[in-house]
Parts: sequence; structure tokens; C-alpha cells
Amino acid sequence: MNERDAYGNYVDQGHQGPGPRLMGADTLIGDHIHNLKDEHLGTVKEIMLDMQTGQVAYVVMASGGVLTIGEKLFAIPWEALTLDTANHQLRLNIDKDRIENAPGFDKDHWPDMANQSWATEVHNYYGISSSSPLGHSSGRVL
Repeated sequence: MNERDAYGNYVDQGHQGPGPRLMGADTLIGDHIHNLKDEHLGTVKEIMLDMQTGQVAYVVMASGGVLTIGEKLFAIPWEALTLDTANHQLRLNIDKDRIENAPGFDKDHWPDMANQSWATEVHNYYGISSSSPLGHSSGRVL
């Protein structure tokens, strides 16, 4: 029987490595995202899947605002993030002032994330190079 721990991670007795092999994507919702200087950047609002590849495409991070009023959203490519299992958060290698100037959107005006030019712009901003960000798996899974 597959059991889950308190964080929603599937317990795999034979798995070797720094983190869980499988975990429920919803367990990341609300988790904090910090940069490498341990500055809080935002929280995980949503996880976007590429339905053609079955891979995680983006984590939507919410930043700023009070009780979602004035909150700005950012689609961060999954490849730009590192899972910090010890602190139950995600890490993003970016300065806080750079994230404040990143391409973002609000809850009522989501971008067309399937648009290749939008995806390329976002991937380039976060230093993720890909000739075609969507539809081609990097092999990196959640």
C-alpha cells in the first residue's frame, strides 16, 4: 500500500536521494519560495502542467498584496526551481529586486501560457534556455 507522510509525499522505502520520488502536487500549494539569500519571494499559488508531456511546466507564485488584494502573480518555469525538502519550500536563484521586475500578471488577467513567444520570454527571463519551452520534456519531473 502506498502511504503518504504528513507533507503528502509518498513513502518509498527503497528510494535513495535527497527528497521524495513522488509527492502530491497539491502539497506544494501555499509553500514559500525563497531565493538563495533566504529572502522570501512569495508563495505557491498554482502548479501548471503541460498536458502534452505530463510534466510540470510552471509554478505560479503569488507575491505582495494583502489577503490577495494587490497580489502579483508570476509563472516560474519548473526548471528554475529547486525543492528544499528540509525546509519544505522551493528555492529560486534570483535576486529579490529582479523578481519584482519579472513579467507578471494579476488573478483576473492570466497570460496564454501555451503561447510559445510568451513561454520563451518567461524562460529566458529566468535563465532557462529552450528552443521550444512547451511540448518538449526536459526529463525533470516533480
